[in-house]
Amino acid sequence: MKILLTGFDPFGGDKVNPAYEAVKLLPKNIAGADIVTIEIPTVYQKSGEAVEKGIRQFQPDVVICIGQAGGRSGITVEMVAVNIADFRIADNEGNQPLNQSILEDGENAYFATVPVKAMVENIKKHGIPARISYTAGTFVCNDVLYELLYMISKKYPKIKGGFIHVPFAPEQVLERPDGTASMPVETSAKALEHAIEAVVREESK
Repeated sequence: MKILLTGFDPFGGDKVNPAYEAVKLLPKNIAGADIVTIEIPTVYQKSGEAVEKGIRQFQPDVVICIGQAGGRSGITVEMVAVNIADFRIADNEGNQPLNQSILEDGENAYFATVPVKAMVENIKKHGIPARISYTAGTFVCNDVLYELLYMISKKYPKIKGGFIHVPFAPEQVLERPDGTASMPVETSAKALEHAIEAVVREESK
């Protein structure tokens, strides 16, 4: 089995993005699955193009995109992506779509095809806070998950796809309001590893 992991580059004025920093820490093999990783741009629709380029290059069985969810206190595995782009800030190329469809011929929503509940449970089993999320927001994270699941629906039906949000890294909250949640990147990476273990286990049944 081959699993493609993607992580975004920094955005919104931050110098790091814990998503890709965590992805970079992952071993090359997890529970018998080969792990390949790429960094993708925090740019509307270009992120989806980068994911598809990775799919064509690596021919993975599973694709899991990783993003930052500033303010969340634990790992969140996304259940659904919705067909709306409504950016509260501009992306890294200045795009700021408001209340518009991501893909006109797409469904209103697509559900992740990875075993979301099993992933959350295996992360928690190892002492790391995790939960299911039913909103990936309306920024580039939702955009790339929606585009991934659209691609799976239309062109790559044998691939399983999903998305995991990680919290801020500690260095990102130094100047943010008191009480802003964070998690060490090393802990986020371990959570990703445990999530992948669950994916491999479920896919091997």
